[in-house]
Amino acid sequence: MAFPRPRPARAELPRQRVQTLQCGQGAVRAARFNADGNYCLTCGSDKTLKLWNPHKGTALRTYQGHGYEVLDAAGSFDNSQICSGGADKAVALWDVTTGQVVRKYRGHAGKVNCVQFNEEATVIVSGSIDSTVRCWDCRSRRPDPIQVLDEAKDGISSVKLSAHEILTGSVDGRVRRYDLRTGQLCSDYIGSPITSVCFSKDGQCVLAASLDSTLRLLDKDTGELLGEYTGHRSTTYRLDCVLNEQDTHVGCASEDGHVYFWDLVEGSLALSLPVGQGVVQSLAFHPRLPCLLVATQGQVTLWREDTFQ
Repeated sequence: MAFPRPRPARAELPRQRVQTLQCGQGAVRAARFNADGNYCLTCGSDKTLKLWNPHKGTALRTYQGHGYEVLDAAGSFDNSQICSGGADKAVALWDVTTGQVVRKYRGHAGKVNCVQFNEEATVIVSGSIDSTVRCWDCRSRRPDPIQVLDEAKDGISSVKLSAHEILTGSVDGRVRRYDLRTGQLCSDYIGSPITSVCFSKDGQCVLAASLDSTLRLLDKDTGELLGEYTGHRSTTYRLDCVLNEQDTHVGCASEDGHVYFWDLVEGSLALSLPVGQGVVQSLAFHPRLPCLLVATQGQVTLWREDTFQ
């Protein structure tokens, strides 16, 4: 006889500010957790990348090598490498311990908005304002991409990867999903320029934020609209959307200095987090804990649940 699985604890949302990182990088363009959530990366308008332990509030290393502001970064699964993209049209691969650039990939015709590693960190996928997604082999010395995805009609604002899929959001108002096993492309038309996309943890749904101040949850396989979430302001900037670690709430940055969370099923507003005065530039949710990174202007704040000591 199999015992029923225990019900998961009620999801807690991060409401308590526990750390503030004064980054000293000009405007922080993106803040990203590493694979296990113990560290984070911040991308600055001063051309630098910084590695932090956000839970202790300590800066660990600064990475310099981009010719213009850094717009996105990601860490590899084993924390040995970092990839980054910037307004200098370059994608950089870094060695974490030495702080040196291992490779620079040039091929994009415009600034690189988003970068991601695949699971094994053998390929970097980058999306650019030049409307293309390019896949770069980290192990070979070849300077050109191993694949170029050029179906978008306008700039790529967001890229996410699963084990066998590439998910992209574009300013042309479409969410595209490339299935690498079957070689198929699925495209869903939203209509408004997409600012951010992400997969749900269970891999069944796609969340997309767009410039009509609406967050949409789509069924990954059918494209059916499962939920719409409104109340934030997103009309001008490229803002991040996230799902919490239990897939119970969806969240989005806002131009009014708040972060908003909605109940995924009910669609009701669950939390409005007053972060600061300016636009919330970037969001990242911890992979396993109710823990949120928020970038506004030149600083990053770390938020935890109310019961956190």
